Amino acid sequence: MSINRRDLLVSTAATVLFGVMAGGVHAAEGDVFDINQLMQVALPDHVMGAETAPVTVIEYASPTCPHCATFHNTVYPTFKERYIDTGKVKFIVRPFSRNVLDTAVFMLAEAAGPEMYHTVLESYFATQAAWMSSDRPRDALLAQAMQLGFTEESFDAALTNQELATGIDTMRNQALEEFRLEGTPTFYINGKQLTGDKTIDQLAAEIDPLLPPESAAPAAPATPANSTPATPANTTAPAAVPANSPAPAAPANTMSPAAPANAMAPANSQ
Repeated sequence: MSINRRDLLVSTAATVLFGVMAGGVHAAEGDVFDINQLMQVALPDHVMGAETAPVTVIEYASPTCPHCATFHNTVYPTFKERYIDTGKVKFIVRPFSRNVLDTAVFMLAEAAGPEMYHTVLESYFATQAAWMSSDRPRDALLAQAMQLGFTEESFDAALTNQELATGIDTMRNQALEEFRLEGTPTFYINGKQLTGDKTIDQLAAEIDPLLPPESAAPAAPATPANSTPATPANTTAPAAVPANSPAPAAPANTMSPAAPANAMAPANSQ
């Protein structure tokens, strides 16, 4: 697959125009899937945390999804410290590509290698507002990639891996058809499906009962009566989209077609 400037411009519009629910039967919140079935996917997973952790949390994410960015920018640091770094949770982020921008970011993450995979994703979630709003998305993606150690040549090379692009498409289609995913982010906690961005307390309510008694996370201290109340979870997302609803999954046929490898436009072209 090659992603050129025209692809990226078209995809930016497609994120808005085709942000509709995919067809088919969707899973309900709380439905449980066989964890062994969930682990049979087209691309190798990049695991954060101990392989022997008692709880497996799988997140299907889209780099252009505002709810995914909210989770990764505000909830994930605490989640990582409390559950991943302590060996309680094995965490996996899987690609769910709604458009060619999503595909490009995941291709860059894969090209960076296993040690940098999550770093690349976190970097693009942290800067989502900047590159999503750019009228030169290819250049914006490249600028961020160069901060992560890419050159323009390695950036272009990362976006011409047809086998990887096909694998990312397959992952999306499998999530829609087999796991009945309806949007991003979607989490599977030991197979139980949760949709939409979640607070740390919502995740803890699902994870802690699955942990051995001695390793369950301690309860958060009560908020004193004279302190400022915590901001409700549904105020963290942009006002245009309810925070507790997942970003809609685009139909599989809305992906921009792959352009020839030599179609990548140089950074200074129109």
